Amino acid sequence: MNIGEASDRAGLPAKTIRYYEDIGLITPARTDSGYRDFSDTDLHRLIFLGRARGLGFTIEECRALLQLYDDKSRASADVKRIAQQHLVQIGEKIAELEAMRATLSDLVDACHGDHRPDCPILTGLSRS
Repeated sequence: MNIGEASDRAGLPAKTIRYYEDIGLITPARTDSGYRDFSDTDLHRLIFLGRARGLGFTIEECRALLQLYDDKSRASADVKRIAQQHLVQIGEKIAELEAMRATLSDLVDACHGDHRPDCPILTGLSRS
C-alpha cells in the first residue's frame, strides 16, 4: 500500500510516517519507481507507534518497545519496566499540573476582574 493508504489506515499523518522512516522506526519496501510500499507488518507497526505515542511514550521508549515486540525471547518484565517508568513520569507531570492549577486558581480568585488596573494575576506572574 502507498503512504496515503497507510496514513489513512494507521490514523497518522504522512509527514509523521516519513519521520518514523527517517529515524529508523519503520522501513517500508520501495517499488521500482522509488515509492514506499507498506506491508501489513509496516501498518501494524505504525498503529503500534500511534497508540504508544498517544499514551505519551517518547520516541526512544517506542524504539525500545518495538525492539522488545520483535524479540520473541523477550522477558515481559523488560516491557513492564518501561511502562512503569513512563507511569511514574506521568504521575510527576500530573503533580506539576495540579500545582500549576492551584497557583493559577489562587491568582484568579484574588483578581477582582473589574475596571481597576491593579491585577493580582499580573503581579503574581511578575514575581520570580
